[in-house]
Amino acid sequence: MTRQRRAVTRALADYQDFVSAQELYALLVAGDHAIGLTTVYRALRELEADGGVDVVREETGGRLYRLRPADGHRHYLMCRDCGRSRPVDSEVVEEWAGRIAADTGFAAVEHTVELTGVCADCQPSRNEGEPPCHWDRAPGPRGPVHSCAS
Repeated sequence: MTRQRRAVTRALADYQDFVSAQELYALLVAGDHAIGLTTVYRALRELEADGGVDVVREETGGRLYRLRPADGHRHYLMCRDCGRSRPVDSEVVEEWAGRIAADTGFAAVEHTVELTGVCADCQPSRNEGEPPCHWDRAPGPRGPVHSCAS
């Protein structure tokens, strides 16, 4: 692993959310790392190829990166307003992709699932002075429950 790739990996580890290559480059330069934007892109491509990062697309088509947790590939729900993300249970997606591969005879099947919404902090209040709607932490029988109750 090169010095630059180590710096990119450390910067991703320090950043808790998804980040663009340009934002990551700015963080590295601000931290006095001598690195070029092209090198950041190259390191991110290598990390992606090695399974070291999760990647999602912005609405504009740009790619955002996040260091992949040690327990492996995840899917995320991302806020379209602020960019905050949270991992979601995606076991059913993984099982479905495996079933499709087995049923079709395809090998090395990959998939991309992108879930976006508006987080509770970015949702406007229903009426002046009312708290915004939010996702209850305790899931109902079909998953998290959307609630506008205080």
